[in-house]
Amino acid sequence: MKRALLSVSDKTGIVDFAKDLERLGVEIISTGGTCKALRNAGVKALDVESITNFPECLDGRVKTLHPMVHGGILAVRENEDHMKHLEKFNIGLIDIVAVNLYPFKETIAKEGVLLEEAIENIDIGGPSMVRAAAKNYKYVTVITDPSDYPKIIEELEKDGDTCPHSRFYLSAKAFMHTAHYDAMISNYLKPLARIEEFPQTLTLTYEKAQDMRYGENPQQKAAFYKETGNIEGTIAGAEKLHGKELSFNNINDANGALMLLKEFTEPAVVACKHSAPCGVALGSSIHEAYLKAYESDSVSIFGGIVAFNREVDENTAEEINKIFLEIIIAPDFSEKALEILKSKKNIRLLKINNIGNNKNNSYDIKKVAGGLLIQESDVSLYNEEDFKCVTKAKPSEKEMKDLIFAMQVVKHAKSNAIAICRNLQSVGIGNGQVSRIWACKQAIDHGKEFFENGAEGAVLASDAYFPFSDCVEQAHKAGIKAIIQPGGSIRDKESVKLCDEYGISMIFTGMRHFKH
Repeated sequence: MKRALLSVSDKTGIVDFAKDLERLGVEIISTGGTCKALRNAGVKALDVESITNFPECLDGRVKTLHPMVHGGILAVRENEDHMKHLEKFNIGLIDIVAVNLYPFKETIAKEGVLLEEAIENIDIGGPSMVRAAAKNYKYVTVITDPSDYPKIIEELEKDGDTCPHSRFYLSAKAFMHTAHYDAMISNYLKPLARIEEFPQTLTLTYEKAQDMRYGENPQQKAAFYKETGNIEGTIAGAEKLHGKELSFNNINDANGALMLLKEFTEPAVVACKHSAPCGVALGSSIHEAYLKAYESDSVSIFGGIVAFNREVDENTAEEINKIFLEIIIAPDFSEKALEILKSKKNIRLLKINNIGNNKNNSYDIKKVAGGLLIQESDVSLYNEEDFKCVTKAKPSEKEMKDLIFAMQVVKHAKSNAIAICRNLQSVGIGNGQVSRIWACKQAIDHGKEFFENGAEGAVLASDAYFPFSDCVEQAHKAGIKAIIQPGGSIRDKESVKLCDEYGISMIFTGMRHFKH
């Protein structure tokens, strides 16, 4: 008679699975809460003590770590010595192992969880049985995912056994299950143990949130994975209130808008297209901020993504509905605003709680062929001690506010980048140019297209230093009154001298913001 050992934290489908196994003549062995649930449902399950002849001990820490269990799982059926050992010690074969592990993820997700509680939810016996069964896949069927139960029953009903391909597939899946589990534990413990920030080995783990229809292009397969910890305030943690599923490009672009939005505490609106900001503004209300962001680039915003850091109200929703937008992101929507926005079938509405939270953005990871580049996220804007005015002219209080705002904007534009701003509103953004002067000219030309007075009286921010004074020359011609940039070029003196000649104030921040 075949024997199955069932010991699961996630009891989804386990009773029906056990009943089907019993109907097929499989003897059931079980542990703890699983055994109790099966017996309550009328399944004649043996507790594990009946085969180990040893009681569960140490508050349940030890119950399946026993030769009567692992011998039955690990024995190679074609090895005569193995079979003689089983006979000598009266160890019965175990052919099916259905195990999933203690809820470590759920435990550490609880607010205020203590280390001691997390430690107690690290499974030991479960992973040992899973790994043993997965290693011996030629003879043992291991199941860690309840969705696989029906397939196993189907094969047993048809052939009296599971097929070799299924056992190998389930073995690989089981090792993925334990690897994910161990990675969650190590990632939780690493900061508590103060292990070096970039350790010698790195194991990351994510859970699939969504299969994509395709990636950046239709010929590319894709999926979206989310982190296993607290993802509040992120695209991965967003609640979709309306609209069709997000695409690969939607998620990437929406994340760009959200990261820029997190720079601001005042009512702010960020419009993005292809993950690049095209209209950014602050206002006394979210409605005013939206109108200013739209005015910044009423062309590029079409079909784009707009992010709000305040609840979207009725008046703002009516303005939004005047154009086609792919995605609206906000911490909430008023009831009337939802009614208005849902009148458009395809617009996606994403609600993100704690939208200003920046704690989930500690690392920036870039995939390259054959490896990963990992760095701390660029969360600072400048250091106070490095921030200084280097010109004779000093920016006014109003210009200073615009300069800081412009630096917040340019920080999230693709380098080489220039942002021109006025009245806490983007006037022109030069994104991703191979020459800084081209980015400068692009931003100035953009301002001419959407504002009657172009960049006159505006301020300019650069994500990195000026290699030449040509950007200052262009800024003067456009009527720009103040500039903020990191400084650090061997030609800084030329830029400062030209600013003094034109009466332009210039601030050095001492902090570069490349975004490649």
